[in-house]
Amino acid sequence: MEEFAALLDALVYTTSRNRKLALIAAYLRSCPDPDRGWALAALTDGLDFPAVKSSTVRNLMMERIDPVLWALSRDFVGDTAETASLLWPEPQDTAPQPPLALAEVVERLLAFTRASAAKELAALFDRLDTKGRYALIKLATGGMRVGVSARLAKTAFAQAFDVAVEEVEEYWHALSPPYAELFDWAARGGPAPDLEGVPRFRPFMLAHPLENAEVDLAEYAAEWKWDGIRVQIVRASGETRVYSRSGDDISATFPELLKVLPMDAVLDGELLVRANTQLGRAQGGEAGGAASFNALQQRLGRKTVSKAMLRDYPAFVRLYDVLLLEGRDWREAPWKLRRTTLEGLMPRLPASHFDLSQLVEAEDFAALAAIRDTARDEAIEGLMLKHRDSPYVAGRKAALWYKWKRDPLLIDCVVMYAQRGSGKRSSFYSDYTFGCWDGDPDTGAELLPVGKAYSGFTDAELKKLDQFVRQNTLNKFGPVREVTRQLVFEVAFDSVHSSKRHKSGLAMRFPRIHRIRWDKPAHEADRLESLRALIKD
Repeated sequence: MEEFAALLDALVYTTSRNRKLALIAAYLRSCPDPDRGWALAALTDGLDFPAVKSSTVRNLMMERIDPVLWALSRDFVGDTAETASLLWPEPQDTAPQPPLALAEVVERLLAFTRASAAKELAALFDRLDTKGRYALIKLATGGMRVGVSARLAKTAFAQAFDVAVEEVEEYWHALSPPYAELFDWAARGGPAPDLEGVPRFRPFMLAHPLENAEVDLAEYAAEWKWDGIRVQIVRASGETRVYSRSGDDISATFPELLKVLPMDAVLDGELLVRANTQLGRAQGGEAGGAASFNALQQRLGRKTVSKAMLRDYPAFVRLYDVLLLEGRDWREAPWKLRRTTLEGLMPRLPASHFDLSQLVEAEDFAALAAIRDTARDEAIEGLMLKHRDSPYVAGRKAALWYKWKRDPLLIDCVVMYAQRGSGKRSSFYSDYTFGCWDGDPDTGAELLPVGKAYSGFTDAELKKLDQFVRQNTLNKFGPVREVTRQLVFEVAFDSVHSSKRHKSGLAMRFPRIHRIRWDKPAHEADRLESLRALIKD
C-alpha cells in the first residue's frame, strides 16, 4: 500500500505526460503481483466498492472533528480525500503493525457491507499515514483524478514491458483484475491470453483533424460523422457484446442490441436513438431516422433499462466498418473493399437495429464544404474523409482518416457560478456555470443558466479568472460560489436542445469557452430567444 500511495502522490504533483508514463511503468515493473494488477485497475476505474461512498468518509470525519472545521477545511482544500487524510486524528494505540499490502486492502474493501464499512474503514485509516489514507480514500470511492486516463495507463503498461499498446488493448478488456494472464504474457514472456471465442474489444481506428492537411479528394471517400457514441458490436460463440470507444462494456445499457446480430462479427458504427416515437421526434430528428444526442443521453449510463425507455428511446447502430466477419479478419483489407463487404452484409442484418452510414458525393472541396456547412441535422457532427486504400489500424495514423467537424455555434453568456476543479486545479475556481437573459436585462429580466464549462482557457487566464471569482463572490453554497453578474464568456457549442431538467428549458451540447470577453458589458450578452432559435424542430 505504501508503494501505491507513493505512486498516487507523485502523479498528483506531475503534469508531464511523459513523467506520468515513466512513474506508472516503473511501478508496474517493480511491484509484485497481484498488487500491481489491482493498482492498474484502480487507475483505470476498473474497481467498484459499493459499500463505501463519499458520505461514509464525511460522516467518519464529522464524528471525530468539529463539523464546521470539516466544512471550512473541505471548502478550502477542494478535495475530500486530501482533507480527510490531513485531518484524521492520530490513533491512541501506537503499537507497530505490519504494513498493508494493496491486495489485502482490496480484499477488505470488497468484503465491506453498508453496516460494517464505517468501522472497518476507520480501522484501516488508523494503520496508514497521511499519504496512505489519501490513497485509500481515492481507491475506495473510485475518484482517482490524478490525471491518468485509461489510454495513458495502457501505454505505460506497454512501455513497462516493451509490448505493443494495440496488443494490450486487445487483451485488456476481456480480462478481469488483477490481470494475472496479462502480466504473465507481458512481464514474464508467457503465452498470450487465450481468448478464442470470447466477444472481445478491438482498438478503434481514429481520425486526425483535417485543418491544413493537403488532401486529394479523389483518393478519399467522404462520409457523415454522426453525433452519437462510437461503438463496436461484437458477436462470438453466440454471445454479443457492445463496447464503447474506450473499451467499456455497455451491453447492459442497450439490451435490445444483444440478440440481433445473426453472425459472428466485429462491426464499427455509431450508436444512435431512433426518432420514431413522439419523444424521439420532440428531441430532434425525423421519424425513422436518428434523434439528437440529447435523446440518446436518456439511455446513457443506466444500469437498468425500463420497458418505457426501450419503447421511447430505441437504440440502433449506424454502421461504418467491418473488422471481422465469420472467421475472416478484414482489418488489413483496403477501406473500399471493407465498404463493399459491409454493403453486401446489410441485407442480412435487421433494419430495425442496423443501417449504413451514408457516403457524401461532391465534385471538389468547395462543394463538399458547402454541404458540410449547410448540414445542421441534430445528429450530424460533420464529415469524415477516409482514404480508399486505408487498412483498419488502431489509433490515429497520418494521412488515412480525417475528421472535418462543423464550425461551432457561438453565443455570449454571463458567468453566474464557479466551482473548484480537481487534481492540479483543485486550488482554482475553474468550473464555470453561465447563463443568458430571459428577456431585456434593462427591464429586470432574469439570468438563467444554460451551460457549464471548464475548458478553453490558458493557465494564465485561469489564474485571472480565479482571482475574479474570489474578488466578486456574492454567496457561497458549499464548494460553489455565486459571483456578480459582470463577466461575459463567448461560448462555443455544437448544438442546443430543449430540456425539462434545466430552468432555462435548454441544454447545450459540448459547451466550451471560446473567448473571455473582459471588454463586454453583461447586459449586452445574448438572450434565451437567441438560443431557442437554434433548436431544430
